[in-house]
Amino acid sequence: MHIWDIMQHKGEIVEKAVRESGYSITRLAKKLGKSRRWVYQIFERPNVSMDYIIEIGRAIHYDFSSDIKGLREYRQSETLQKWVDPEGEFFTEAEKAEYWKNKYLLLLEKYNELLTSQV
Repeated sequence: MHIWDIMQHKGEIVEKAVRESGYSITRLAKKLGKSRRWVYQIFERPNVSMDYIIEIGRAIHYDFSSDIKGLREYRQSETLQKWVDPEGEFFTEAEKAEYWKNKYLLLLEKYNELLTSQV
């Protein structure tokens, strides 16, 4: 769990965007290959998976990056992890530095969470 997970109710943010998009819940559920109940359960969850948020955003043509803290970093991290570049041929030095910085910050956050949970 990240610090931003505690502060935001992601389900409510997703619900607001879906409702403002004009997509009906039925249409969204069909587009995602899920049930209407699944969509409503997402709206109720304070901690929705970043992958689901991205998937819903694509379905309704909405970018949650400015609404969900940490989503932009998550996308960058996921993109770089999927495209392993051992020879250093595809990513610039700046992209590699950003990846390692984000990875370090996420690990530092996890470490701090462990320390505070031990107190």
